[in-house]
Amino acid sequence: MGTVADHLIATLVASGIQRVYGLPGDSLNGFTDAVRRDDDMAWVHVRHEEAAALAAAADAALTGELAVCAGSCGPGNLHLINGLFDAQRSGVPVLAVAAHIPRAEIGSDYFQETHPQELFRECSVYCELVSTPEMAPRIIEMAIRAAIEENGVAVVVIPGEIFLSQVEVDDAGHDRWAGAPRAITRSRSSLRPDDDALRAAAELLNAGEKVTILGGIGTAGAREQVLELAGRLNSPIVHSLRGKETLEHDNPFDVGMTGLLGFASGYKAMKEAGVLLMLGTDFPYPQFFPGDATVIQVDRTGRNLGRRTPIDLGLVGTVKDTLDALLPLIEQKKSRHHLDASLAHYRHARASLDALAVDDHERTPIRPELLATEVSLRAASNAVFTADVGSPVVWAARYLKLGGGRRLIGSFNHGTMAAALPHAMGIALADPARQVVALVGDGGLTMMFGELFSLIQNRVPVKIVVVNNSSLNFVELEMKAAGIVNFGTDLQNPDLAAVARSIGLFGRRVEKPSDLGAALDEAFAHDGPALVDVVVARQELAIPPAITAEQAKGFSLYAIRTILSGRGEELLDLVTTNVARRILK
Repeated sequence: MGTVADHLIATLVASGIQRVYGLPGDSLNGFTDAVRRDDDMAWVHVRHEEAAALAAAADAALTGELAVCAGSCGPGNLHLINGLFDAQRSGVPVLAVAAHIPRAEIGSDYFQETHPQELFRECSVYCELVSTPEMAPRIIEMAIRAAIEENGVAVVVIPGEIFLSQVEVDDAGHDRWAGAPRAITRSRSSLRPDDDALRAAAELLNAGEKVTILGGIGTAGAREQVLELAGRLNSPIVHSLRGKETLEHDNPFDVGMTGLLGFASGYKAMKEAGVLLMLGTDFPYPQFFPGDATVIQVDRTGRNLGRRTPIDLGLVGTVKDTLDALLPLIEQKKSRHHLDASLAHYRHARASLDALAVDDHERTPIRPELLATEVSLRAASNAVFTADVGSPVVWAARYLKLGGGRRLIGSFNHGTMAAALPHAMGIALADPARQVVALVGDGGLTMMFGELFSLIQNRVPVKIVVVNNSSLNFVELEMKAAGIVNFGTDLQNPDLAAVARSIGLFGRRVEKPSDLGAALDEAFAHDGPALVDVVVARQELAIPPAITAEQAKGFSLYAIRTILSGRGEELLDLVTTNVARRILK
C-alpha cells in the first residue's frame, strides 16, 4: 500500500533524485507531505515557482541528470512555465509535477482552473494528465523516461486527490509499483552516421580549402576529437556561446566566438571559410554564416540539420561518436595559411578587448570589462558561473576564462531575464563543493529579488556580483542600433548591498576600481551567500563583430534624436565612456 505520492517519491529516489524545487499549495499537499516523510528526498523551498523551474534547469544542465520541480494547481504551476521553456530549449532533462484541480470540477471554470496539458505542450517532450490512481505508475515512468532520453521537459499533471489516493499493488509483480521501487535511468548508446555518409564528409573536408569549424554545446565530451580534427585540417575553431566552456581554453586552434556577443576574429574565420563544419551547434543567426561555403553539419537531432543555413551534407550523430569514426578518413593538410591568418586576427582582436579591461586611472563608473576580468581572476579554479541575459552575458562571454572544470550556464537559448540567480541556486545545491558565482544584472536581480531569501533559507552559499548600470542596458543598446531614443529603461535602484545586509547576506557596494578586488575576495571567501553591488558604466558599448549599414544609420539617427529631445548629456556620457576614456587612459 501507500499513496500515489509515496510511490512517486520512491520512484524518484530510486532513480537518483535527491531534491525537488517548489512552492507548496493545497492541491500539492499530498506530494509535499510525501517528501516530508521521506528522509532521502529534500524539499527546496523557493519564493516563486519560476525560480523552481529555473533552478531545476540549471541543476540538470550541470549534472546531465534529471531534476524535478513542482507547482500547485492553476497559478502555481503556471508560474513554472518560463523556467520550463528555458529547460526545454537548453535540452536538459526536467520533470515538472503540476498539481491540478479536483477531477470532478475539470471543465466547470472552477477556482484556479487552467488546462495544463495545453499550456505545457509547447515546452515539453511529454505532458499527460493522471486521471486515476491506476494510471499513475505508467504515466510517471513514461514521463521520466521521455525527459532523460529526449533531453527535455516532461510534465505530469495530477489532481490533488490523486496524490492522496491509496494504490493497490499486485504482489505477483504485474503492477509497476509492486515490490521495490524501480530505478529509471538513461540508456547508453552510440549514435553516428553510416559509412557512406562519413566517406562523403571526408571527401568534402579533404578536398576543401579554408576549412573552419564552428563548435557548440554538442562538442561537450568530444574536445579531444575536435582538436585532433582541427589539427588534421589546419582549421581554426570558432565557438558559439554554449561551446565556450568546451572549446575556448588551452586550444591552439581557437579564434574566438562569433554571433552578437562575439568578436571580429570568429566572424572573419567563418565568413572567409571555403568549407564550414558545424559540430553540435544550432547557432541561430544567419547573418554570421558564410555566403558561398560548402557546409557540413553534425547534430544528434536530425530536425536541426539545415534549419539555420543551407547545408551540403547533414550527419546525424553525436559529435564524439561521429568524429571517432570520421578521423581515420581525414588526411593531413599541408597549408596553414587560413589557420595562421585567423590566429593572427584573433590575437589582435583579443588584445583589443583586453585593453578595455582597465581601471582608467581610477575613473568612475567602473568598466564592466574590468569587473568581469577581476571576477575571472579571483573565482575558484573550478567555479561555475551563471550570467543574466543582457549586458552581463556579454562581459561573461568575452572575459571569463574557463577550463580546469569551470562551467558557464545560462538561459542562452530561451534568453529569459533574471535566470542567473535561480540558476546559481540549483547549481550550488547540485554540487555543494563548488563555488558558484552569479553575474546578475540590476534589472534581473530586482525582478527575482525574492530568491535572495531562498538562498538564506536553504543555506546556499552563492556569490552574487551585480552589474549595476541603473538601466536595462542591453535594451538601450538595441534601441541605439535601431535609431530610437532610450525610453523606459531607467532603473532607480537602492543600495543593493545595503538591502542584502538587511536580510542577512554579506553585502558590499563598490563604486571605485581600486576597491573592486578586495570586495570580490572578501565575498568569495565568505562562508555563506554574498552580494557585491558594482556600479559600472551605463554607456559602455558592447559592439558586435560586424556592424551593418542599417545599424550604423540607426546609431546616427539615435544621436540626432537624442540631441533634439533635449538629452544631449546622455550622448556626451556615451562619447566620454567609449571614446575619450580610451584616448586619455
